[in-house]
Amino acid sequence: QVQLVESGGGLVQAGASLRLTCAASGRGFSNYAMGWFRQAPGKGLEWVSGISRFGGTPVYAESMKGRFTISRDNAKNTLYLHIDSLKSEDTAVYYCARGGPLVVTVRGYYGMDYWGKGTLVTVSS
Repeated sequence: QVQLVESGGGLVQAGASLRLTCAASGRGFSNYAMGWFRQAPGKGLEWVSGISRFGGTPVYAESMKGRFTISRDNAKNTLYLHIDSLKSEDTAVYYCARGGPLVVTVRGYYGMDYWGKGTLVTVSS
C-alpha cells in the first residue's frame, strides 16, 4: 500500500522561504517519477513541478521557474519542494503525487496513480 504524506505547510509572510516534504511509504519509491501540484482557493489543480526517478533534470511550470526547487532523496523515500520569495498568490494546498509506471517525467496530472492529502500554505502580505 502506497501512502504519500505532505508536511511543512503553514502560515508564512510574503518573502519568506518554505520547504515542503512528501514522505512516501511502501516499496519502490525510486522506481517512480514524482510531482508537486497545488490548488489555490477557488481555482483548479495546477501542476507545479516534476522529477524523474533518480532526480535528473527537474521540470517546472513556466510560472514556477526560478523560485521553486524540487528534489528527492530516494534513500529516505522523500520528495521535497523548496519555495523561495513566497507571494500571496502561492497560497494553496500543495499535493505530491506519484507517476504511474508509464510516466517518465511528471508534466501534468495525467497518469498519476497516488496522491497525498495535501498541505496548506498560506502566505500573508
